[in-house]
Amino acid sequence: MSEPVRTARIPGSKSITNRALLLAAAADGVSLLRAPLVSEDTVAFREALTGLGVRIDTAEDGVWKVTGTGGAPHGTAAVWCEDAGTAARFLPPFAAAGEGEFGFDGTEQLRARPLRPLADALALLGADARVTEPVGGLPLTVAARGLAGGELTVDASLSSQYLTGLLMAGPLMRQPLVVRGAGLVSRPYITMTQALMRHFGAYADEFGDGTIQVLPGGYRAAELDIEPDASTASYVFAAAAVTGRSITVPGLGTGSVQGDLDFVRVLARAGARVEITDRATTVTGTGRLRGGFDIDMGDISDTFMTLAAVAPLADAPITVRGIGHARLKESDRIAAVEENLRACGIRTESGPDRLTVHPGRPTGARIACRRDHRIAMAFSVLGLRVPGITLDDPSCVGKTFPGFHAELERLFPAGTRGAPATSAARH
Repeated sequence: MSEPVRTARIPGSKSITNRALLLAAAADGVSLLRAPLVSEDTVAFREALTGLGVRIDTAEDGVWKVTGTGGAPHGTAAVWCEDAGTAARFLPPFAAAGEGEFGFDGTEQLRARPLRPLADALALLGADARVTEPVGGLPLTVAARGLAGGELTVDASLSSQYLTGLLMAGPLMRQPLVVRGAGLVSRPYITMTQALMRHFGAYADEFGDGTIQVLPGGYRAAELDIEPDASTASYVFAAAAVTGRSITVPGLGTGSVQGDLDFVRVLARAGARVEITDRATTVTGTGRLRGGFDIDMGDISDTFMTLAAVAPLADAPITVRGIGHARLKESDRIAAVEENLRACGIRTESGPDRLTVHPGRPTGARIACRRDHRIAMAFSVLGLRVPGITLDDPSCVGKTFPGFHAELERLFPAGTRGAPATSAARH
């Protein structure tokens, strides 16, 4: 008898939620966002916009109503970004397109993430944007008097979010913005940004050389159904692959704007059966992984930890490349994965932008999450097959999926995981 397909309850995309929040805030009129992600990052982003004078009403039916300001903010504000990198990268260009004095700050973890390429770009566009040394990050101050527009190249080798923030401010500038991301990483997020900008009535077009043109004219209010988060779905898909179960995520299909859905193609290469329709994606595993391949995951780097955490269960080494920028996320994610795999008795090798994981027999260990939600969730998947995997900071998953542990336990109850029974990694 075949394994029944279980339906995962994956919350809305963080990337779409925060982009849509900003676009709706800048729009003329009232926008409705259905099924947004409610997590630490999105609540921080929402509250930061409120601090900039945007009205956002939430309802019990899961719809957020955003009353747009019809442009960029004016006045004076101190904006707290919490741990949200999207707030620190998206909101300064939005504020710089307005008029006034704006300060941005966040937690120590967020202060450790660089912002200088963004500040340099804002200065070229006419804003006085000052970062704080030695990192060149938060606290950041912006003296805004509108942005002129024009042509520029932004260093996007550390993060695509610098380019995204500038693009979304483009329709609020006085002249067309013509911008190119040098060394661009995570390109699918730029494609997503442009699609959402167009949904809210803006013009953004990319040319063959990678240059993007954005025309002034602002945004108009819109309604948007937010897809499940493809990055978050990677954990349940990987769990299906290593436990021999079959998991489907409705609402995440061929029309998705999220590049991280391509993670299921990596699982297919590792031996899982994958089906993508216009309405859902389903992964069915054998309980075993096929290794022996080398893959560039630069465009889907938020999912490389998911693969790396379960790679010890493969039958041959797996090498992931193109992930150097992951060292500048919530943690140095390459180092964090290596540290934790070695604690589990697994041999690894790494370079500036690569990681090789060798097969082995992982043992239980206490996982050092480094306050990084993706490290916690990735190693929780390994914990479905390895007794004794625990987390030193299980609550850090609240950044993007507060109900993660409960959902993993619901989908993969002890005794049904294709391996000796063990509790999900939570405590």
